[in-house]
Amino acid sequence: MAHVIDREEWAVRPDRWKGELQCGGYGSNSCLIFNYLPDSGGGPRLHKHPYAEIFIIRQGTGLFTIGDKEIEASAGQIVIVPPDTPHKFTNLGPGPLETTDIHENGTFITEWLE
Repeated sequence: MAHVIDREEWAVRPDRWKGELQCGGYGSNSCLIFNYLPDSGGGPRLHKHPYAEIFIIRQGTGLFTIGDKEIEASAGQIVIVPPDTPHKFTNLGPGPLETTDIHENGTFITEWLE
């Protein structure tokens, strides 16, 4: 069965690509996060998942800490983090950082490390 999910079901605000959706209830083995970080320095603290996570950078530049490496990624690039790998990212600015993050699991499983 196909599903159409309205923006009101996942978006924090109707005018921003910001929010999240656990897709397991719709028969998909994925979850989505739409990040909009308007200010330099913003981003999640160090964490890991028992599955891979894919970051699609839609706008701006972020500094990704993945294990013991730091990677700078900008609009148009894709970053893939392997399962069980500590990671975090921050907006380097100037301007907003916008990402679409794909979790390869139908529900979020996050272990916060910071």
